[in-house]
Amino acid sequence: MTKPVVLIAEELSPATLEALGPDFEIRHCDGADRAALLPALADADAVLIRSATQMDAEAIGAAKALKVIARAGVGLDNVDVPAATTAGVMVVNAPTSNITSAAELAVGLLLASARNIAPANEALKGGKWKRSAYGGVELLDKTVGVVGLGRIGALVAERLRAFGMQIVAYDPYTTPAKAAQLGARLVELDELLEISDFITVHLPKTKETIGLIGAAALAKVKPTVHIVNAARGGIVDESALADALREGRVAGAGLDVFAKEPCTDSPLFAFERCVVTPHLGASTDEAQEKAGVSVARSVRLALAGDIVPDAVNVSGGVIVEEVRPGLALVEKLGRVFTQVAGGVPLHLHLEVSGEITEHDVSVWQLSALKGLFLDVVEEQVSYVNAPVIAQARGVGVTLTTDPASGDFRNVTVLRGSLKDGTEFSVAGTLTGPRMIEKIVGINGFDLEVPLSDHMAVFTYPDRPGIIGQVGSILGETGINIGGMQVARSLSQGSQGAAGSALMILTVDSEITHEIVATIGTAIGATHTAVVNL
Repeated sequence: MTKPVVLIAEELSPATLEALGPDFEIRHCDGADRAALLPALADADAVLIRSATQMDAEAIGAAKALKVIARAGVGLDNVDVPAATTAGVMVVNAPTSNITSAAELAVGLLLASARNIAPANEALKGGKWKRSAYGGVELLDKTVGVVGLGRIGALVAERLRAFGMQIVAYDPYTTPAKAAQLGARLVELDELLEISDFITVHLPKTKETIGLIGAAALAKVKPTVHIVNAARGGIVDESALADALREGRVAGAGLDVFAKEPCTDSPLFAFERCVVTPHLGASTDEAQEKAGVSVARSVRLALAGDIVPDAVNVSGGVIVEEVRPGLALVEKLGRVFTQVAGGVPLHLHLEVSGEITEHDVSVWQLSALKGLFLDVVEEQVSYVNAPVIAQARGVGVTLTTDPASGDFRNVTVLRGSLKDGTEFSVAGTLTGPRMIEKIVGINGFDLEVPLSDHMAVFTYPDRPGIIGQVGSILGETGINIGGMQVARSLSQGSQGAAGSALMILTVDSEITHEIVATIGTAIGATHTAVVNL
């Protein structure tokens, strides 16, 4: 059996390869070399990158087999996420891999700025003992303003509190209660600027945050303030900061990030009071290992057809173990729907009932959509682009849950109307310790049939002799019946005509549409379908 191809386009930690394991064919290329990257992507199932590899629309288009782009780090500036989503390619990163390293660097920059460590080091190595020139300030009892109280900002606040600092924070998406747990007081940005002795920035780079700490903001700070940016370049306006340092309106600064990188020339480099580093936030052995191991695990999940918690273009989130087995079942029910109904519904409705509704099963909507389109569109269908495909075809999806499930512990029903107004539904469940996937209903007919790779479905007028006729025809064609079940509808109703029956067969080998049509004619079937999963 051919192993999936995993392309490693940049240098990653040895632990990354160990985490991938032996199940993949590992290839290497220089992702920064476009001429080497594009042909290497041709048959890759996954590509692991850092920041030097540009996975733009051209690269994604060259990777016809690609299922996942894994960025061993946090930022995704070098990945065209919309293009990947349209192509059905999952994009994953390692959002928590560098948070400790980044937080520690921010604290290091703050300390370096407060104590003039960088210029004192440079002077002494240059043969100058300038002890009196590089006096600094203590952190104890000073006020630090944390701009952005997310994961990294929270770690910085936690560490600076240990220095005996008073912590204020600006974050419109954080509650006062959460801030209080970190020993911080939430304030508006203007107040933070006015009262802080130190300011450290920990915001994502967005249209709203670019230039947030600019000329207007720097006009409000104390002249003794020290400003640190170890988040994203451009949030602190470098030109405005240089002006403030030159005019004595800011005492010191520490930057690890710049608006344009690599940055080897900046007006900030002229100031001894500004300590700079070349984007080292994630540059620790521990962070690189965590990032590589994290995305390797994500690649394993993605190539196994699973939803990945760290996927940035799949709205799945963390899936509890109780919900995970239902992903495959619901996807197969979606495939049964289109193959038996003969089309895609205008709107798909999932009805989930039973004990499983104690958990969040909303991710099953993705599974249902994936299954719905898997056999009816030419392009690759994945958890990523199934909603895009559905939206393009005007197919909506909704979900309802009910803790009561009747005969089974849990039941999932897919229900929808086709373009001609025909109503169709298929129900399934998982039973027993081995979680056997079963169909338990089609269009209101009650069944209990294990899902099989090859099945056939017939609806016909209920009368004697049908089973014998079906068995005889299949026997003549050399097809062995694995299982058969007949369900009957004895009363007139919207789910089936009076006296009708539904037969579902599982067979050991693929059954052709021609054979099914022959059987349908022989038994007077009103509807036939072939199901291949």
